[in-house]
Amino acid sequence: MKLVVVAGTPGSGKTSVLLHTIKALMRHEKKPAVVKVDCLWTDDDQRFKKLNVPVRVGLARDMCPDHFTIYNTEEMLKWAEKEGADVLLSETAGLCLRCAPYPDECLAVCVIDVTTGPNTPLKVGPLLTTADIVVMTKGDLVSQAEREVFRERVLEVNPGCNIVEANGLTGKGAFELGELIRSGPDVCDNMVLRYNPPLAICSLCTGETRVARKHHMGVLRNLDGFMEYKGE
Repeated sequence: MKLVVVAGTPGSGKTSVLLHTIKALMRHEKKPAVVKVDCLWTDDDQRFKKLNVPVRVGLARDMCPDHFTIYNTEEMLKWAEKEGADVLLSETAGLCLRCAPYPDECLAVCVIDVTTGPNTPLKVGPLLTTADIVVMTKGDLVSQAEREVFRERVLEVNPGCNIVEANGLTGKGAFELGELIRSGPDVCDNMVLRYNPPLAICSLCTGETRVARKHHMGVLRNLDGFMEYKGE
């Protein structure tokens, strides 16, 4: 089975791109299954069900959706195999620009919105820099020059990636992305992450609501950049 992890910031067009890509895969007799991970609520599963593919929803709620995806990858693969799928498309909502949800034995796809500005690729981190494929969306809303600058910024931080210019309305780029998925790697039994997720070990994560620094413990970074650990 092939595992495709599709990540990106909210509103970048991940679901729309996936809908067209699924159609392209099915035309080549592939059997995709989809797991949609979101934060609190989603109805995107209804859009996927219209394509007659197996769909499952995971709501991360109080947990980072990318962390939730990592913890549940094994269960997702077992479910997709039970459904008879040969490609699992795992779409994770994404909250920050620093998360790194990609295992080594998967096809890592980062969907990024061109309209967010030419310097956005410099701000994203492992979500973009460790991706195999970078899907640039909403390029029809900016000029050719802006698209070219954005493309160069992407290559500056991830020189080895494949760039696909996609349009979630027209389906542009879906065939190309589908071809890259079809030639992607198969999963193995002992996957490891390509990059460590961000530190999330502090009292805020366990429910502390008081603002004063004296109430906080765990791995903390100060305004001057100094990182320390407070606690037992």
